[in-house]
Amino acid sequence: MTATVKYVSRYDQRVNLVQGALKTNSKLSDKAAHELAEHVLEALDHMPEKVR
Repeated sequence: MTATVKYVSRYDQRVNLVQGALKTNSKLSDKAAHELAEHVLEALDHMPEKVR
């Protein structure tokens, strides 16, 4: 028996985490939540760590 393991990057894991939070707390579609999650992470990544 062979198990297939799918690689998921750390970035994709972060996007999925934010997407899940957005979907849980709003009525956004999967696509809209995914796009917004990418924008949120981009903004967070550009903030200095002292501000976060």
